[in-house]
Amino acid sequence: MKRKAAVIGVPLDLGASKQGASGGPAAIRRAGLLKVLEDLGLPLEDLGDLAVPKAVRLPPRASLKNRAAILRVCKELERRVHQAARAGAVPITLGGDHSLAVGSVAGVARAHREEGRHIGLIWVDAHADINTPETSSSGNAHGMPVAHLLGMGDKAFAELGGFSPKVLPRNFCLIGTRDVDKAEAVNLRKSGVRVFSMQEIDRFGMGTVIEQAIDIANDATAGFHLSFDIDVVDPGSAPGTGTIKRGGLTYREAHLLMELAADSERLRGLDLVEVNPLEDVQNATAVLACELIASALGKSIY
Repeated sequence: MKRKAAVIGVPLDLGASKQGASGGPAAIRRAGLLKVLEDLGLPLEDLGDLAVPKAVRLPPRASLKNRAAILRVCKELERRVHQAARAGAVPITLGGDHSLAVGSVAGVARAHREEGRHIGLIWVDAHADINTPETSSSGNAHGMPVAHLLGMGDKAFAELGGFSPKVLPRNFCLIGTRDVDKAEAVNLRKSGVRVFSMQEIDRFGMGTVIEQAIDIANDATAGFHLSFDIDVVDPGSAPGTGTIKRGGLTYREAHLLMELAADSERLRGLDLVEVNPLEDVQNATAVLACELIASALGKSIY
């Protein structure tokens, strides 16, 4: 029997420099996500969108901008995702900027922790997102979630859900990385997570890379959460995001990654984040996001 999917929108852009990712959930829904998932025959529950506080006036050199508001959103998301996962659903979180993943991953991890298991994590992103408030030059929270999930950085984020780390480094993979700050690189080397850069994807192919990543994320775990930042895709295919970087995944590489994640039958949660309709062209990036979610949940050509 197919597992139920639970869709949660998080219209959040407080963790980013550019506004607009708050419109991502609506844009993905407008691209037809719910109908696509219904056509797959999946039992589906739409949990709507979380309420997001307004931005506040910031000090000129805030080390973690909009901290209180983003923490509030992540706490509520953790609660909602935990409920959905405990009910046997695969939570699908629509973003919104990537800082939200502290909440979504924590919710899935806590649900399985209560069963005596831990989860793996596959983080698909052009950036490493492993800055801390001390190393970040911008103070943007969407550059910090990997650090928080590994127990580094801000204590309140790192201990969200009542435990830390959310994922063991040996079960944590980054895919598609191609833009890393110098200070962030130090954190990345210390972390012990496996990084599959674009160079490795070019050299070995996406099939080999995602199969290895799934093996790592599944090693003695209950399955894995997949957190997909649309900026990992080359901007020629995904222009509608706030921090574009040339040289990313092709359309087919992105779909193959999602298809093999579905084939593993070990996907326990999914984020699709950083869709920014203010930067998009004819909603093309939101349409791609919709298609990628469908691939991750088992859509095939026959």
